Amino acid sequence: MSRRVRRRVVRRGQEKVDFPEIDENLTLDEKGVLDWTTLPDDTVIQLFSCLNYRDRASLSSTCRTWRTLGKSPCLWQMLDLRPHKIDAAAASSLASRCENLQKLWFRGPESADAIIKLRAQNLREISADGCRKMTDATLSVLAARHEALECLQIGPDFCERISSDAIKAIAICCPRLQKLRISGVHEVDADAINALAKHCQNLTDIGFIDCRKVDETAMSNVKSVRFLSVAGTTNIKWNLVVELWSKLPHLIGLDVSRTDISPNTVARFFSSSFSLKVLCALNCPALEEDATFVSNNNHKGKVLLAVFTDILKGVANLFVDTPTTERNIFQHWRNSKKDKKLDDILNWLESMICTSLLRVSGSNPPGLDNFWLNQGATLLLSFMQSAQEEVQERAATALATFVVIDDENANIDTGRAEAVMRDNGIRLLLNLAQSWREGLQSEAAKAIANLSVNAKVAKAVAEEGGISILANLARSVNRLVAEEAAGGLWNLSVGEEHKVAIAEAGGVKALVDLIFKWSTSTGGEGVLERAAGALANLAADDKCSIEVASVGGVHALVMLARCCKVEGVQEQVEFCSYLLNTLFSARLLFQLVVAARALANLAAHGDSNSNNAAVGQEAGALDALVQLTRSPHDGVKHNTIIGCCIGKKLLVRYGIYPLTRNREAIAAAGGVEALVALAHSCSNASHGLQERAAGALWGLSVSEANSIAIGREGGVAPLITLAQSDAEDVHETAAGALWNLAFNPGNALRIVDEGGVPALVHLCSSSVSKMTRFMSALALAYMFDGRMDEIALVGTSTEGSSKSINLDGPRRMALKNIEAFVLTFADPQAFSAAAASSAPAALSQVN
Repeated sequence: MSRRVRRRVVRRGQEKVDFPEIDENLTLDEKGVLDWTTLPDDTVIQLFSCLNYRDRASLSSTCRTWRTLGKSPCLWQMLDLRPHKIDAAAASSLASRCENLQKLWFRGPESADAIIKLRAQNLREISADGCRKMTDATLSVLAARHEALECLQIGPDFCERISSDAIKAIAICCPRLQKLRISGVHEVDADAINALAKHCQNLTDIGFIDCRKVDETAMSNVKSVRFLSVAGTTNIKWNLVVELWSKLPHLIGLDVSRTDISPNTVARFFSSSFSLKVLCALNCPALEEDATFVSNNNHKGKVLLAVFTDILKGVANLFVDTPTTERNIFQHWRNSKKDKKLDDILNWLESMICTSLLRVSGSNPPGLDNFWLNQGATLLLSFMQSAQEEVQERAATALATFVVIDDENANIDTGRAEAVMRDNGIRLLLNLAQSWREGLQSEAAKAIANLSVNAKVAKAVAEEGGISILANLARSVNRLVAEEAAGGLWNLSVGEEHKVAIAEAGGVKALVDLIFKWSTSTGGEGVLERAAGALANLAADDKCSIEVASVGGVHALVMLARCCKVEGVQEQVEFCSYLLNTLFSARLLFQLVVAARALANLAAHGDSNSNNAAVGQEAGALDALVQLTRSPHDGVKHNTIIGCCIGKKLLVRYGIYPLTRNREAIAAAGGVEALVALAHSCSNASHGLQERAAGALWGLSVSEANSIAIGREGGVAPLITLAQSDAEDVHETAAGALWNLAFNPGNALRIVDEGGVPALVHLCSSSVSKMTRFMSALALAYMFDGRMDEIALVGTSTEGSSKSINLDGPRRMALKNIEAFVLTFADPQAFSAAAASSAPAALSQVN
């Protein structure tokens, strides 16, 4: 294992180009193929270091040599477990590799219980999030098992179950501690802080963030502290703070962001503290509302960072030689690294400012629009280039959050989105999305997804190659990455100009595969919602709908519609047979709806491709749609029925009917009974649901067998009720259904018996829709063409009883109104031609 890659430098003009000089043992075989097993060890290790843990494990399994190299200590100094659910068994399997582990990230208290099994005795740094339910016992054991800890960060989620007892245990167990940051503790009492002062002599960075109470007096005993944050902490006695904390001999940076600190306290701090260099006070209302303080630039040589100050200029003042033309001072610092003494303070400032911006972006307080446009976006984009991975992730998360102004309706602030674009933010986010670190991938993809709601940003994402990047991320086995990538494709698929590009990038196949994978797995509701939503949008395009069907999308959506019981999958059916651009608000009313919506969209292309037939032939597809009509959610019923029957607009205006075999299959699956029951139940529902219920019955009634079944199941009465609606779309659709039903004498008699003649006469004479008047007149003409007379003597049967019906009155009313209708808008010549011929050309003139 002594092979090495020698390197040589050649010059290309003035540029130095570094080329690897391949070991002479690396030769191609007779087919020109390189034997990868002969790669130098250093090269293989470098290759491993560029992979995520899952891919690293897969590569290690290829041969014994690489399995050994995969365990190299240099590859296992850092371990990010946040994307994974770690139990004791998984932790035990990793233990042999973690002997030299230095830094660990994890998510959730369950992982905290498991990582004790890693046996990483030399662990120096732990960062955890999602630990709202972590208890004192778990944190105390974690500290006791890792006595060499130098850094412990738990947040930004509130640690509601952690008390001062756990902090005291940390102080006793981890004497080498240098950095401690915990969020959301109810109270940090004097005993805990004094224990830190006594046992942790090297503790220089303390953050008690978003806590309810921190003992101010005890904090003054931690003489070693250089950086202190109480951002978001309440119940602080500021007079006591000024008196005691200003005497801390090494305090350089203090973060009081999101607190009620007053201008007087800040002024006193600046006057009395000799060591303090910088005070962060972002989103402090008492300071921002004091016009005199805002205009006062005399800070006694200290740097104040607030929403009303120029933050980048303030940070630049920390440099001995302030660059006059460099606006991105953090990037300047990263590139120059001339002043090593500033490294600690600027790393701290990056973390504190970014954390505060993340908090503020989530609460979105009023009055900060100018700050976000002029400074906030620039700062976040700068932090995305930080060397600190936590800062990068939080910056991307804040970007994803601060642009959103209405979660319910997926609205984003145009100015903020364009501010991100101006500073080359799209390229930065896409670069971050291509990182091998899955945490960065998911947060960057989330930001891209939210920003892409804006059409200009969506165009920029597409032009920068973002569609291919998101399609690749959608193939990730990491749920969080796949979920956010699918969300990005969903938002991009709203734009007609992006649909084909998504299909060409393999996005359709990736989305279909996500449904297959996560519809049978727990915890995948978010993935399913986004993947099905994107497919629904794509299925509205002819070319993309063919692609959806060709890669198994019909089967995937049918499986989702049948098997997923989460309410959310149900409400995305929004216009499942037509256009799919409406996004529903209820998080858990989406997934079955999305599936039905996409199924109907596939069918809605009629004879233009084979999708309609494919939906009908797919095992269980029509069963699934019929089942959805019984959903208790109006949004589901409102649109699923269109999936069954394509809908009134298509039926009337484009002459598209469900394929015969699909109509019969729907009836066989119980669709007639389900749709009649739906029509009965929607008398007080929205006009949209009423229209679609009547339209579905109209579509089925094209078949004589279905028409008879609709009448037998009691479908006439609710259609007459709907025909009396004031809404034009509703009564037009109901009239169309009654027109079809009236051709059957039995149904015609039912219409008379249920009082349908006056309703049709009213439509024939009063509706503003010519189509409605025409169909009502035809229905009346069918009813009284003489075929009904024979069965009228017997009458209708209801539960074994029968009664005869007198047709004279209804007939006279109907014929009178038919005559009036025809004479109203038919000139004599057209009427004569129509009377003399039943040819469609002549009949079409009566319009």
